[in-house]
Amino acid sequence: MTRTTADPVDAQVRAAVGVIARRLRDMEQHIIDGMTGKMLEIDHLDGDPVMVDLLRASVEGNVTTINHVLSNAIPIAHLQPTTAAVEYALRLAQRQVPSNSLMRAYRMGEFEYNRQSREMLEELELPDEVAIRTASYIARVMFDYIDWITQYVFQAYENERRRWIGAEGNVLSSTVNQLLDGEGEPAQYEVDAFEVETGYRLDRTHLAVILWSSGPSGLLTEIDRAARSLAVALRATTAPIITASDRNTVWMWIPFGSKVPPTDSASVADRVSLPSGLRMAIGLPGEGVQGFRRSHRQARAAYDVATVIPRSEPVVVGYGDRGVAVVSVMARDLPSTRAWIHELLGPLAAATPNAQILRETLSSYLACGESHVRTAEQMTLHRNTVKYRIGKAMETLPRPGDRMDLALALTVCDYLGPAVLAD
Repeated sequence: MTRTTADPVDAQVRAAVGVIARRLRDMEQHIIDGMTGKMLEIDHLDGDPVMVDLLRASVEGNVTTINHVLSNAIPIAHLQPTTAAVEYALRLAQRQVPSNSLMRAYRMGEFEYNRQSREMLEELELPDEVAIRTASYIARVMFDYIDWITQYVFQAYENERRRWIGAEGNVLSSTVNQLLDGEGEPAQYEVDAFEVETGYRLDRTHLAVILWSSGPSGLLTEIDRAARSLAVALRATTAPIITASDRNTVWMWIPFGSKVPPTDSASVADRVSLPSGLRMAIGLPGEGVQGFRRSHRQARAAYDVATVIPRSEPVVVGYGDRGVAVVSVMARDLPSTRAWIHELLGPLAAATPNAQILRETLSSYLACGESHVRTAEQMTLHRNTVKYRIGKAMETLPRPGDRMDLALALTVCDYLGPAVLAD
């Protein structure tokens, strides 16, 4: 059914709606942040940073649109769904997230928007009759909008779900996910079934890898080709197992026998040349079923650290890299991490070029055992330059801190950047 937004019933209601719409626009970012935070509490929506960013973009597109609808009495029939809202639905379908999680998000958004509108309406202190008609009008517009947008995005979700399930490799993806979701040692018949369906043996050492496109859209064929080239470069004993998480992301496990080559990020980066726009996260080698699962969890953790903020470097990020394991844990609670960083570093946590130079020098200094000479050699600087920067950095700190905490805080800043720095 095509929906249209009727004009307000009279000038008083029209004026009240205009005031509320302006106030909602003025606090859009606050509303968007609040809605996104609540939606992340919904099962299956608290995914990796890429999906969280896409969720926020979807919320922003919907909130901005409904604010324009209220401000300008735009008919719902004249609207076009925002790109982010549709893309988010497609990604959820590709990742096999249940559609009811998406439905809950839209209903939660509708509730929160109506709640904010009611609070603003109460502040206007209008006559009861006008307030009731205004609240009714806004609720009707919101209902019509949610009814329209959900029909659109759910159709896109279902079409993508059918296409994705029908694509080659869907049985493989389902089988792999079942093994990853399991707890403890699986029964032998489950292991046998997995190996028959995937052609991949579990009684060996596995290295989990995640490859993804850091651009707006990747080609699975290109990512798949890069994954197979990596397995060859690392001299896998047999063919790897490769499955698509979504159209921009591939999960892979590389099998090894008794001899495992160096799999740190530097060694892997030396062995393979990824096409432009592709990045890689790697876990640590693990044995058997538990090693298969654990290595993937580690690769996911490295992936989370690498995608908190958009960047193209480093191309390869490993769970075994300095600080990644700890940073991946701290990235799960960014508000608390940000507060700790600011308390410990003070002005050094500023998002300015000068603060960044001091952070990088101090971090290198601590990693070099607090040696000015080694730091100067590592950073290709004069020793006096290093001494000056370290002196300035230490003066800037709000209080003397534990060296281990200080090194960790600097590492977190290096990986998470704007997500934890002060504007």
